[in-house]
Amino acid sequence: MASSRLPLFLCSIVLQLVAHTIAQQDTPLDELCLSEMGNFTKKSKYKANLDRVLSTISSNTKISYGFYTASYGRNNDQVNAMALCRGDVNPNSCRSCIKTSAVELRKHCPNQKEAVIWYDYCMLRYSNRYFFGNMEFGPWFWMYNLHNVSDATTFNRDVATLLNILKNKATSGDNCRKFATGNATTTNSLTIYALVQCTPDLEKQQCIDCLNNATALLPKCCDGRQGGRVIAPSCNFRYEIGRFYDLTTKLLKIAGKKNHTILITVIVSVVASVILITGICIFLRVGKLKLEDENVEETIAKSLQFDFETIRVATDNFSDANKLGQGGFGAVYKGMLSNGETIAVKRLSKNSKQGEIEFKNEVLLLARLQHRNLVRLLGFCLERKERILVYEFVPNASLDHFIFDPINREHMTWEKRYKIIEGIARGLLYLHEDSRLRIIHRDLKASNILLDSEMNPKISDFGMARLFEMDQTHSDTNRVVGTFGYMAPEYVMHGRFSVKSDIFSFGVLVLEIVSGQKRSSFGTEEETEDLLTYAWRNWNEGAALNLMDPTMRGGSTSEMMKCIHIGLLCVQENVSNRPGMASVVNMLNGDTVTLPAPSKPAFFMKCSVIPETSSPLDVITGSTESGGHGIGNVPLSKNEASITELSPR
Repeated sequence: MASSRLPLFLCSIVLQLVAHTIAQQDTPLDELCLSEMGNFTKKSKYKANLDRVLSTISSNTKISYGFYTASYGRNNDQVNAMALCRGDVNPNSCRSCIKTSAVELRKHCPNQKEAVIWYDYCMLRYSNRYFFGNMEFGPWFWMYNLHNVSDATTFNRDVATLLNILKNKATSGDNCRKFATGNATTTNSLTIYALVQCTPDLEKQQCIDCLNNATALLPKCCDGRQGGRVIAPSCNFRYEIGRFYDLTTKLLKIAGKKNHTILITVIVSVVASVILITGICIFLRVGKLKLEDENVEETIAKSLQFDFETIRVATDNFSDANKLGQGGFGAVYKGMLSNGETIAVKRLSKNSKQGEIEFKNEVLLLARLQHRNLVRLLGFCLERKERILVYEFVPNASLDHFIFDPINREHMTWEKRYKIIEGIARGLLYLHEDSRLRIIHRDLKASNILLDSEMNPKISDFGMARLFEMDQTHSDTNRVVGTFGYMAPEYVMHGRFSVKSDIFSFGVLVLEIVSGQKRSSFGTEEETEDLLTYAWRNWNEGAALNLMDPTMRGGSTSEMMKCIHIGLLCVQENVSNRPGMASVVNMLNGDTVTLPAPSKPAFFMKCSVIPETSSPLDVITGSTESGGHGIGNVPLSKNEASITELSPR
């Protein structure tokens, strides 16, 4: 018995030593327990959801980027949490800091539903309100070095200049990382080291606004000081005349040549010991970890499950007055929960062949997708042989209701259209590269883009989506699903799909948004041609702006040309020539990016009408046939035929 306990004892000792080594800061910079969102009791659902989030968030934080968001529960008991590590911190120190933060928040904020804590290496915050994607500057605080510089005016100017340079670098980051460091030598031969960071869920302009607010406090917090920092929930900056970031590199340089061999010997010995004992730990505990993973999945499933009676009451017994649409999958209803939250309820057809296990797995997959440009799944119901999905309600209908409607399209300014294009691109980038899963949507089109109250786009309908391994590049299928005209040629003809299939659909959608016309026809009744043909012909003739919607007034000509250019790059017939979504987002955000010349796009022959049939988790759109607002199903027009796989995936 004693010998069997020895490996576990060694594991404990090693893990404690490692934790002690990488824990650089034991005292938080600041912490706040906010009572505005209310309190919870020890036996409440919120407490159970919070414990689940805080117990897993440190291990789930992305190793490469040190950023993680999570949402468990629903309604006022939902816990939304965010962990962010400083961009130069190594993964072990990041996890250790977040784990410490979770423990300390439990101690210092025992019953508040919203709290935040800052350490030098990380930040952790949670709330029962959905704050992802929102720029929040308050509450903020500042800190400063006690020592002054001799020439405050010049020094302050040099600090502001360096921070502005780093701000531009950080705000150009992606959805995983918005962080920059750098240094500059002042006129008095002092070297200033600085860093700036935003939470990666912010848009570029939101990050800029947050950092502008922070740097505006420089005269108050840090006038003439040798170091200072301003820290807020959404962003922070710091500067010092001594180097404070990239600490590992700094320690290696201090060691010098004389102790180099000794240092390497010690490191190799420690690493070898850790690897050996860690292997023993993994062997002994792998069974327990598997059990814990299963318990986590079950807990998540329970937190998302609605009871049938709650949904029945919310929809007034699925009344026709609340019905938003009807399709092959079933009906969509508008509902209101007892707390006043408006929801969209998709009641799937009872003749679905999808089993309960497959249905629950698919729901768990969708629930993990958290991005401001994706429609959010709130939960599901599996009672009385019912299969019901509950989504957030998006009030402004779907994109096709605006860009193809002769009246509504006149109100779609170029600024709104460009914002929608950027949002769709960010949503696709998240699906393809930035989420923990790689998702191929396979049915991206205007009716599957919903618009919220501020006209922000949200990608919907993941019923046809496919999950990829992160290193998988493509797949084949015998069942082609999607909508003709949006589907890439290699997918239609050979059943071969990849992220580049979605990019083709995105290109078609971009050309539709700028033109205000459906992809299947363009021009007058006497001279009708395919949208891609029309765009390509005008591009070659140097008249690309002929593609722009004539009802639209104003807007940046250069941005319009850039979007047409990007659209044509995305619909190229050669798969390898199409850009990835990271490149597309960079093209949209960058004013100095040089775009390659597009090649001839793929063209489709006109096809006959095929009746719409939908899979169990198929289309949620944002308008009805009569033009009403909300989430519902839009019957396809004669030019919008779909092929949908009928069996479970």
